[in-house]
Amino acid sequence: MGLILLFGHLQLDTRLPLSSQWTLLDGRSALSFDDWQYLDTSLPRAAMAVLVGAALGLSGSLLQQLTQNRLLSPMTIGASSGAWLGLVLSTLYWPALAARHGEWAALGGALLAVLLVLLIAGARGINGLPVVLSGMAINLLLGAVASALVMFHDQYTRHLFIWGAGDLAQSDWRWPQWLWPRLLPAALLVAWLAPRPLMLLRLGGSGAQARGLALWPMMLLLFLAALWLSSTAITAVGLIGFIGLVTPNLARLLGARGARDELLYSALLGAVLLLSTDGIALAFSHWSADVVPSGAAAALVGAPALLWLARRPLSAEDQFGMARTTPQGKRRAWFWPLLLVCCVLLAGLSLTLARGTHGWQWAWPSALVWELRWPRTLAALASGAGLALAGVLLQRLLRNPLASPDILGLSSGATMALLLYAFIRGGPINEAGPQVAFGGCMLVLLALLWLGRRHRYSPAMLALVGISLSALLDAALQFALAKGEVDSFAILGWLAGSTYRVLADQALMLAFGVLLLGGLALLLQRALTLIAIGDGMALARGLPLGRVRLLLLLLAALLCSLVTSVMGPVTFLSLLAPHMATLLGARRVVPQLLLAPLLGGLLMLLADWLGRNLIYPLQMPVGIVASVVCGTYFMLLLLRARARQGGRP
Repeated sequence: MGLILLFGHLQLDTRLPLSSQWTLLDGRSALSFDDWQYLDTSLPRAAMAVLVGAALGLSGSLLQQLTQNRLLSPMTIGASSGAWLGLVLSTLYWPALAARHGEWAALGGALLAVLLVLLIAGARGINGLPVVLSGMAINLLLGAVASALVMFHDQYTRHLFIWGAGDLAQSDWRWPQWLWPRLLPAALLVAWLAPRPLMLLRLGGSGAQARGLALWPMMLLLFLAALWLSSTAITAVGLIGFIGLVTPNLARLLGARGARDELLYSALLGAVLLLSTDGIALAFSHWSADVVPSGAAAALVGAPALLWLARRPLSAEDQFGMARTTPQGKRRAWFWPLLLVCCVLLAGLSLTLARGTHGWQWAWPSALVWELRWPRTLAALASGAGLALAGVLLQRLLRNPLASPDILGLSSGATMALLLYAFIRGGPINEAGPQVAFGGCMLVLLALLWLGRRHRYSPAMLALVGISLSALLDAALQFALAKGEVDSFAILGWLAGSTYRVLADQALMLAFGVLLLGGLALLLQRALTLIAIGDGMALARGLPLGRVRLLLLLLAALLCSLVTSVMGPVTFLSLLAPHMATLLGARRVVPQLLLAPLLGGLLMLLADWLGRNLIYPLQMPVGIVASVVCGTYFMLLLLRARARQGGRP
């Protein structure tokens, strides 16, 4: 099967007849352009597909067997995004290191990402969905930082668009010759050392230790081997996800029972799967006359596979996810007036204090500047409040503190609908309107409801489906971004979230919509309280659970579509604002529905003001500022919560 795929892959990228191909392989010197293309492009590309696919399959099998979690892979544990950030940083600030030893920069970034994920998920969480949700949060944060770096250094990072999308195209044998000596020692180490410990780990950590296994040193060594395999592959060809996730599951499905068999089958299936998906990318590239990244083709195949894997029964730990952050204080009588005063002062600061050609200026804006600033200020305040409301609704509805429009895929659906509308109609993205974004949100919502029936719409299942749908969007976006042209940077700028294109009528529409939907959410506060306690309690109190859950999901989708249509996708704020409200003592639904939007509005106002002034005369998109600030604070918050628990899950 593999040889047939290899043969078919080679035929997609050459015009030589079979007789000429054979004579070239038999030692005939290359004479024509087609001969050189076959020897220096087609063959190296096929070799890279085999090497990278085998490395990612082996890495994924190691991670899944070490943790006994079949949803784990370099992508879902955050290692891929960490490796990407490490390589982007080294390319920009230490180009000599990136050129000679880029694999070490990638490994450092991957290790940092995995360490954060493990600290957040905890020892027990690594066996279930909590580690996947934590990895998704890390992906959002590190992806926002990497996107900011790429945007601010566009003259140096155009080639990173192709690399970030994952591409196997080769022009000589340099990269295959670079890659195989780095993969071979790690692969031999795994083949020699890993099978017995992995078989003992199937008995559980205590059982393995009772049979003489030095558990933590061995797990650390094998974890490092898995990360090395994926990091070196990413260094060579860029981000290619899902291979490490799908192949170990396919290996078990095809009958691999022992640890050694699963490792071997996963490596072989990884090579076969990447050859297949790269063949799809080649075929589409010939048909469309544009480069189709191999990573995007792999995601188009892998995301449905993740949905298929989600059909398994979920464990009890998966059902409830991670523990909610414990409130730390009580609200005083003066708290609400102080918060409102802060909102007013920050709005005034946004309107009056700014950097100009003569330095900082604090004055009431002129008529022209007023017409430019007040829509931005109102849009930032309303979008922050709307995202915070959506986060409260989803977190209480799903009883999952990591639930947000980003993780559930609602933002992805809205973004995809807006981009498709802009590509088809040829107009600006921000003129598509909230109804188009709502249509995309509704499609994702319908997919969530349909695919979640098997597990009765459990929180874990909905989050996993959302991650899969978001991956499909990312794959589609790579087709547009991979060119690295001006349009790519324009799309990336809109995806970063911005207020500088907001018109007055858009700001007013957004503010009115958020107020209206916030009022409806307050009317449903009793239902939110009962659902947050548990489905059994809600049903016992006579709540029509199915209809109410659908209505609350619709409210969250409407809020998400309103904000996305005006601002673009903004990550992390809807995740963070409800937690901040909880930490400030908003334990009940009504106080949280009031406090979280105020905090969200404050955060977006601050992010917008910082984005306008930090690098004047240039501007930073508010979405990137909010994602980096809120994401960093959110990671610190989760790490602090785990430290207070003494490392207990």
